[in-house]
Amino acid sequence: MKTRILIYEDNNDFREALVQLINTSENFECAGDYRNCNDILKHITDSRPAVVLMDIDMPDMNGIEGVRQVRGVDRDIKIIMLTVFDDNKNVINAICAGASGYLLKKNCLNKLFDAIREVLEGGAPMSATIARMVLEFVAAGSPVATEQYNLTAREKTVLAYLVKGYSYKMIASPMDISIETVKTHIRNIYEKLQVHNQSEAVAKALKNRIIK
Repeated sequence: MKTRILIYEDNNDFREALVQLINTSENFECAGDYRNCNDILKHITDSRPAVVLMDIDMPDMNGIEGVRQVRGVDRDIKIIMLTVFDDNKNVINAICAGASGYLLKKNCLNKLFDAIREVLEGGAPMSATIARMVLEFVAAGSPVATEQYNLTAREKTVLAYLVKGYSYKMIASPMDISIETVKTHIRNIYEKLQVHNQSEAVAKALKNRIIK
């Protein structure tokens, strides 16, 4: 069965390019494409997508508010932001709203399938520019967190990799541990941070300066 994907993009040409690209794949299919996300809750209920591709700057309800709407009813759908914006405000707002990944439009067509696969495997794909901005945001904050949440050194290392957008496999390699051990660390992190998924963990890490 193919992975179902919804697209929200107000640029007609770019949206059609995404639809055609996705429908050429043997593994993915476009379950719907829309120029705004005003009816996004109905769309996800009707289409039951695994992944949503979401522009930020759309008429009426913007993409960040669209993410918040989805996260209010579903914490499992993967949401990848596709946007021309690369400023810190939009990056951090999207992540804190619950976005699963973040790619710039200028290179997303070449990297789209890899990003979708990565997000489905538990990663948080980001363009290199976006990842650097997230790290700069964290580095610019207070060096001491107000609450450490009793994370172990290994759990903080895993959380730092999650903030960078690493997949489970990418975390396991430099830490010289198994993917199952990575999953165990992540389950412990979720429990200690009182979150339910990777996006919420990253958002809390950024808001509370948990990662130095």
